[in-house]
Amino acid sequence: MANRVPRFLRYSIAAALPALGLLIGGLGSPAGASTQASASAQAAALAKAAITQLTIGQHGTDHRVSSPRELKGLTSVESTNWSGYADTGSSFSKVTGSWSEPSASCSSRTTSLAAFWVGIDGYSSDSVEQDGTLIECYRGTAYQYSWWEMYPTNDIQVVGESLAAGDSITASVVRSGTSYTLAVTDSTHSANSFSTTQTCSGCANSSAEWIAEAPSSSSGVEPLAHFSTWNDSGSTVTEGSTSGVISSFTDDEITMIDNSGAVKAQPGALNGGGNGFSVTWERAS
Repeated sequence: MANRVPRFLRYSIAAALPALGLLIGGLGSPAGASTQASASAQAAALAKAAITQLTIGQHGTDHRVSSPRELKGLTSVESTNWSGYADTGSSFSKVTGSWSEPSASCSSRTTSLAAFWVGIDGYSSDSVEQDGTLIECYRGTAYQYSWWEMYPTNDIQVVGESLAAGDSITASVVRSGTSYTLAVTDSTHSANSFSTTQTCSGCANSSAEWIAEAPSSSSGVEPLAHFSTWNDSGSTVTEGSTSGVISSFTDDEITMIDNSGAVKAQPGALNGGGNGFSVTWERAS
């Protein structure tokens, strides 16, 4: 596996912070509630701009695991940006997962992020076909989105902006030949739901994943937003002509660590049905 750091969600947050500070400074003006509402809307727009104004590279390694270290063969590995499970093999054509969107405890000064997703590829290949949800802690406020990303452009596509903690989420990536249908359903707030079909003739289809991720910027892995626990459930996967659950195929358990080896996010064992698990937040960075 490559040693390259993934560049998921590169953005220019620093450029947006001064403007956001001006907005926050104006909240105490005599204009009252209408001014506060306007400032809040502008702050949300700046937060979204920090996500959508990407300087992401056009390489399929953006979501690959950073410098994984095998601990027990194909059982346990460590990563500086991923926590969860990955099935490895060939000809994967379907992956699904469900969760209740976590809440986040946001510091007033620290920008942090956490992405929750399912996907095909990215673990041991250059191609990525993934979708899910995202928490962005921006100046003390949690903004939450639904999104998808597709090789070869690998630019995150934000769809829903009204996602909230507790929303019931189902995400899937389904392949038919060179056609990939990426879908996220928010049963609580339907405006965040989507389905899009994209084409890739060079995707490897060599892995399937269920991941909590600490996104990266040009300076490296960003602080992991404090999400407490992410619970994935009802996960299914299809490899070739065989359909099953996470445990039906060769699977790796991935623990997120920092550069000194301290655990940032710890996956639990697969449940009795082999189709779900939890990831527990331990530290931001």
